[in-house]
Amino acid sequence: MKRSEVVKDIIRDFLVIFASIIIIITVLRQIFMPELAFDLISIYTIMGFSLLGALTGLMLYAPDEVSEQAMRVRIVIHFLLLELLLITLASLIGAVASVSAALLFALQIAVVYAIVRLLSYEKDKKEAEQINERLKAVKQEVRE
Repeated sequence: MKRSEVVKDIIRDFLVIFASIIIIITVLRQIFMPELAFDLISIYTIMGFSLLGALTGLMLYAPDEVSEQAMRVRIVIHFLLLELLLITLASLIGAVASVSAALLFALQIAVVYAIVRLLSYEKDKKEAEQINERLKAVKQEVRE
């Protein structure tokens, strides 16, 4: 994969993560705490966590072809590293102060991670379909 594609994917992941977090928090705040508004520090904190989450995605990119099993292992390691890194950072800045808050934060990370992985899967599926269509067209040209 080219570097420009990797950078594009990281930026896309950052924006998806950031948007997902903002949307989830906005909906939950409207339900449970409608009087609570976003402050600038909260937005910057969410941006920082989103960027950190997107940058850890670098470990999923390999210059050579990777087997499906190796990629699944990388995804699991990436998820665990991301959970550990974000919960540790949240506890250091005081955003997570108890075990129950850490567990809730871990669940939130898992939901956002699942959203990003699902969107990445859909993108990969579309690209695979396009490649298959091109291969079919080439096969037909060769037969003729």
